[in-house]
Amino acid sequence: MSAIHNQTRLVIVDDHPLFREGVAITLAAEADFEVIGQGICASDALDLTQRLRPDILLLDLDMPGGGLQIVQVIASTSPATQIVILTASTNDEHVIAALKMGVQGYILKGISARELVRIIRDVRAGRGYVPPELAAHLISGMVGQPATPASGPLDELTEREREILDLVAAGQSNKEIANTLGLTEKTVKYYMTGIMQKLNVRNRVEAALLARTPDRQPN
Repeated sequence: MSAIHNQTRLVIVDDHPLFREGVAITLAAEADFEVIGQGICASDALDLTQRLRPDILLLDLDMPGGGLQIVQVIASTSPATQIVILTASTNDEHVIAALKMGVQGYILKGISARELVRIIRDVRAGRGYVPPELAAHLISGMVGQPATPASGPLDELTEREREILDLVAAGQSNKEIANTLGLTEKTVKYYMTGIMQKLNVRNRVEAALLARTPDRQPN
């Protein structure tokens, strides 16, 4: 009974049946995953998310009805569902827009089945994901012009907040950060809320990317 309770419930939306069904088979083969719905378009994504309330919505951007448009609606109406993009688009504007809307993961098609499973587990555990090959473009896109080290948003963080942000950038979840620093997970979540407000970001992925900017000065 506990195994079922701990399963991650997923909805997959992609208008290419062969690809979508292959992803569904891959994920359903994992004991901790349950694929509870599949769709082919933006309206399916919205309907399935509202009706089934999945833990994770996995969807393409290039589909009937528009992927980005529906992401914005779902992020605001179903905040408990984590959104993961699985797409072929490497367009910087698409990636940045998706992250600003609250997407927790951005995965490029062509990834191996094993990597897909690992990334979705990481997202579920609170670790965001962006392909390493896109990270440099994302940093320049979100940060804009080179920041002056003395007046950047990172300088507004306290020492403890910087310590936590460094661990987020290293890929640790809230639970792992709590164990590393000897804090409670609730305390780490409190700090993360403050960090994201100070950095003016929507999620952990954006915060981690800002922490990795080359303009950041060592503590």
